[in-house]
Amino acid sequence: SYDRGSTFNVFVGKGQLIAGMDQALVGMCVNERRFVKIPPKLAYGSEGVPGVIPPNAVLHFDVLLIDLWNSEDEVQVQTYFKPEKCPRTVQVSDFVRYHYNGTFLDGTLFDSSHNRMRTYDTYVGIGWLIPGMDQGLLGMCVGEKRIITIPPFLAYGEDGDGKEIPGQASLVFDVVLLDLHNPKDGIAIENQLVPESCERRSQTGDFLRYHYNGTLLDGTLFDSSYSRNRTYDTYVGKGYVIAGMDEGLLGVCTGEKRRIIIPPHLGYGEEGRGKIPGSAVLVFDIHVVDFHNPSDSVSITVHYKPSNCTVLSKKGDYLKYHYNASLLDGTLLDSTHSLGKTYNIVLGSGQVVLGMDMGLQDMCVGERRTVVIPPHLGYGEDGVEGEVPGSAVLVFDIELLELVSGLPEGYMFVWNGEVSPNLFEEIDQNHDGEVLLEEFSEYIQTQVETGKGKLAPGFDFEKIVKNMFANQDRDGNGKVTAEEFKLKDQEAKEEHDEL
Repeated sequence: SYDRGSTFNVFVGKGQLIAGMDQALVGMCVNERRFVKIPPKLAYGSEGVPGVIPPNAVLHFDVLLIDLWNSEDEVQVQTYFKPEKCPRTVQVSDFVRYHYNGTFLDGTLFDSSHNRMRTYDTYVGIGWLIPGMDQGLLGMCVGEKRIITIPPFLAYGEDGDGKEIPGQASLVFDVVLLDLHNPKDGIAIENQLVPESCERRSQTGDFLRYHYNGTLLDGTLFDSSYSRNRTYDTYVGKGYVIAGMDEGLLGVCTGEKRRIIIPPHLGYGEEGRGKIPGSAVLVFDIHVVDFHNPSDSVSITVHYKPSNCTVLSKKGDYLKYHYNASLLDGTLLDSTHSLGKTYNIVLGSGQVVLGMDMGLQDMCVGERRTVVIPPHLGYGEDGVEGEVPGSAVLVFDIELLELVSGLPEGYMFVWNGEVSPNLFEEIDQNHDGEVLLEEFSEYIQTQVETGKGKLAPGFDFEKIVKNMFANQDRDGNGKVTAEEFKLKDQEAKEEHDEL
């Protein structure tokens, strides 16, 4: 048979062999080698085979059994590793990705997906595979390893495949299942941690910041936001991410952890992307850091308000307050308590982010409140490098300690009593008909010290005075004449008359 380059294939005990060989082959194992001596009466007897075997010849056979099967055989499955968790097994019409080594019964390797460094990807149970493999893959879990032994009539039969597999060959596949899904699958969500307090869940159009680990079903890591030390920031339900993630991020709470399992038709499809192979099921373990909607305004929660709360903060007031600033996940960003001093601002003057200006409105001394500021009213998409992440929602716990009432809008100085009819002459101390900055500054300072006038609180005195002087010095020559000098209400009246 070696000379012919093909094995001798025959049914045993059915008269297809000489009697001696029919007896000698019984009880043999695959890969067993026997030296068989057959007397003439159990071989070709007194006649022999003309030109080949003489009469009354004793025959000697050196036999090596390569393959063995019975027409009543079925596919044999031997599982040698099975994961502890097996939420789903292969069913008819599922699509699977698996690695395999294919050998004959004697151990000869004829094919291997490992050598090609690519999984075998196919539907199960619908005729895309040889019948034996269609049967042998059923019931497998992702991560399971099994040996599937297939008789030839459930493989490539009498003719083989015309290439590597000869006719009547039994096949042995050592299989590890890496992936499994059905084209009808939607995403699957497994909640791992849901905060007890969940005032709001994400909706279409919200902007989320979240961390994630992305793996394949077999646990292979393909991406992680943690490795970049930066959240993934995106709109939800708008097509900015793959369809399965767009769906899986809806209905989450801030601080929630969930697992989102995404079939390939809702992920990266048959082509895959980067480290993600084609037709791969994706598993994302996500942790929602925060989310907001571009239409959100500032949220204010009052925790304590004094019984005497008649004076409320307004634009222009000078405020002193303590705060703790954190992210929605509780990460502390800053605290005036740790600095040992208050934060002092003029409300509505642009000294803080717009959301804080809004959050400090209508507050009385002693009041404590929490102000939640969406990023478009905070530090925006860029954040503050090294301090505040981009697109972060900010949480300020505030206690107002002091309030100095400001001036009416547009005023930097007001009189506490009647204005002198000879105001210009009083300022012009040397009576030369011109007021210089030094004269103007000295006069205003005197009015404030004697209580006759009041400057807008919280601003630098010199800057206010220079600004007031510049408003009066209409020709910009550094001097104010009587003709240039006008009070605020006089300017307003003139503008009204002009209208």
